[in-house]
Amino acid sequence: MRAVDVMTVDPVSISPDESIVEAIRLMLQRKFSGLPVVDSAGALVGIVTEGDLLRRSETGTQRKRPRWIEFLIGSGKLANEYVHTSGRKVRDVMTYDVQTVAEDASLDDIVQQMERHQIKRLPVVRGGKLVGIVTRANLLRALASVVGETKPVAAADDASIRTRIYAELQKQPWAPVNMLDVVVRDGTVHLWGVLLD
Repeated sequence: MRAVDVMTVDPVSISPDESIVEAIRLMLQRKFSGLPVVDSAGALVGIVTEGDLLRRSETGTQRKRPRWIEFLIGSGKLANEYVHTSGRKVRDVMTYDVQTVAEDASLDDIVQQMERHQIKRLPVVRGGKLVGIVTRANLLRALASVVGETKPVAAADDASIRTRIYAELQKQPWAPVNMLDVVVRDGTVHLWGVLLD
């Protein structure tokens, strides 16, 4: 499967010139944890997420540091943080460096990118323009569709279950079969052994 097979097409997005109040309203109303930010030409320019709105002066959650650390950080970074915690427009709080994927990205590539960057959604772009978004929920729906297609395993006796489990373990690079023991009693599998890390 590819991004194009699982993505939400024409996702809800917001303008960088919109207020954060509107972004919050949209996220709460639609139960979204983030919104792609697009300009008037439809080009992806950023993303605004719940994480971007956690540290706000209105709620008293802006960063507080000792003066000596602020001195080390520098005034430029402190000024950027101030704008981020006090800004009123989406452009003030959004993340500009957005991770994206193309429509033909494999699900494996998508999951690797989500894990590597610790993100929950990936905008799908074509020529710099937003055409979709892949979220964790999209990936769960893809999994549900595949799991629903698998055939149930027929009831088997304990010996054949044990044989199938050993065969599966032998395919796994992490499973030292000579250090594992499989016992099956009345269809219940017990696995003992040592895994070295």
